[in-house]
Amino acid sequence: MNRRDGVERDAVVVTCAISAGIHAALTPDHLSEGAGAGLGFLGAAVLLASLAVVLTTRPQSTAALATSGVVLTGLIASYALAITTGLPVLHPEPEPLDRLALVTKAVEAVGLLAAAHLVRRSRPGLTPSPRPRGLLT
Repeated sequence: MNRRDGVERDAVVVTCAISAGIHAALTPDHLSEGAGAGLGFLGAAVLLASLAVVLTTRPQSTAALATSGVVLTGLIASYALAITTGLPVLHPEPEPLDRLALVTKAVEAVGLLAAAHLVRRSRPGLTPSPRPRGLLT
């Protein structure tokens, strides 16, 4: 693993850890609103914390990176729905924009981009080969 990949992998780990902590801290408030929303936050916290651990203990795991990307995409999309149309069963009424949520989604977007980049680089054939220099074609 080169230095750049290590930095990007660390960014995904830190993103998952930060998001897990925020979701865990907000779980009690969301449980008071309803079981669906509270359990959704609890599930997100557990899943994100698990991904941070797996990515730390198995840094070469492309599956864990891809799963992180899927989970982060889902969280960002869920929040977009929560503020626009609401989420059926979990949070049926649209909620107002929240500064903490927006910062969390920005952090998650950074982690998502890093995970996507690492997954793309790990898949042969998805990144173009460098063109040989000095050769006439």
